[in-house]
Amino acid sequence: MQITFLGGVGTVTGSKFLFEAVGKRILIDCGLFQGFKPLRLRNWSPPPVEPARIDTVVLTHAHIDHSGYLPLLVKNGFAGRVLCTEATADLCGVLLPDCGHLFEREAEFANRYGFSKHKPALPLYTQKDAAEALTRFHLVPFERDTDLGGGLVLRFLYAGHILGAAMARFTAEGRTVLFSGDLGRPNSSIMVDPEPVRSADTLVVESTYGNRRHEQRDPEDALAEVIDRTAARGGTVLIPAFAVGRTQTLLHHLYRLKQAKRIPDLPVYLDSPMAIDASEIFCKHPRDHRLSASQARAACNVARYVQSVEESKSLDTNHVPKVIISASGMATGGRVVHHLKVVAPNPRNSILFAGFQAGGTRGAAMIAGAQEIKIHGSYVPVRAEVDNLDMLSAHADFEEILAWLGYFETPPAATFVVHGEPEAADAMRLKIEERLGWSNVSIPEYRDTVTLP
Repeated sequence: MQITFLGGVGTVTGSKFLFEAVGKRILIDCGLFQGFKPLRLRNWSPPPVEPARIDTVVLTHAHIDHSGYLPLLVKNGFAGRVLCTEATADLCGVLLPDCGHLFEREAEFANRYGFSKHKPALPLYTQKDAAEALTRFHLVPFERDTDLGGGLVLRFLYAGHILGAAMARFTAEGRTVLFSGDLGRPNSSIMVDPEPVRSADTLVVESTYGNRRHEQRDPEDALAEVIDRTAARGGTVLIPAFAVGRTQTLLHHLYRLKQAKRIPDLPVYLDSPMAIDASEIFCKHPRDHRLSASQARAACNVARYVQSVEESKSLDTNHVPKVIISASGMATGGRVVHHLKVVAPNPRNSILFAGFQAGGTRGAAMIAGAQEIKIHGSYVPVRAEVDNLDMLSAHADFEEILAWLGYFETPPAATFVVHGEPEAADAMRLKIEERLGWSNVSIPEYRDTVTLP
């Protein structure tokens, strides 16, 4: 058995792990690189492994940094199955075509206004490519063994994090290999807890928050403070939110705050077709989260859905105090970028991020205090208040990861720490060694291949 680390190492994006066992080649996750330009350029490079030689792709969840490279993999020759949970398939059915649409629009925009160095600018992939990739999807239930051939068995365990998120456990030749995917937080307001695991011979574990703890403030208190402060100034609160997971959490909290009359009765707009579709999918899968069907519907109904481009544009000419939730969560693309051009220069407004911001993204720059950000080839001043509700993150922090690892009755023979910036991954490695006493804990590098003990 061996694993080749083709992404999600040295960074929190681009997750791809090639697992080889009993003559099978399984790609766990197939994500896009995001953030710094050198990382994004990897998306344009030839695939690090010949797609036609991959037997199966296993998706832990739908986020684009775990699924967004699939259209390119299929386009370049992958002809096998993509295995995932039902909710993950539903969400990818929204996210992947939307991603292709955004790539097409960005290329068209760059060509129209001439700010790309490439003549012509081309999309990374198209909606048609995404639709073709979706034909490869096959549903796998949680908590049920799936035979992949040759005695290799897959089982999905609940990871929390977002709707449909799973850990992927493989068993072959009497050994168990567990890929954590992204671990959710215990006691989340809407998501189930990550499932306890008692043992694995090899563990691949995420470390997004490997060197940080989440704020202990109540998220509704923090959200109410920002909204009250901004409304008193007559401003707009713009929330760049991840369409899947974070948006639904925000809607739930906004509904509760309005019901308790803890915030002014401002209009709330959900301006992201992808987030709108994801919210409807959330209502469709009550067994995969904590809310009842009626609670989920009430949360979604707190916002007015903005479907058309014209209505989206009109929000920027309407100066009434309001809350706009719009994707993407790191302000890397989508409608939120157009809102930023209007909202950021005005000190009455607030830009409220809701979780981790990868290095090299506009979100990371603004949280670090950037006085201006580059949008569509021009620099936009940032005079609005900028905040980050870190406690809304869907990732477990290092204490929560350590608590989950504490369920292991014996340490794995090998543990690989992935999906974290270098400082976070190394901090997580050190904490696992010192706090849990585990040995053989390592941080792989990009394209490393390891033979499993």
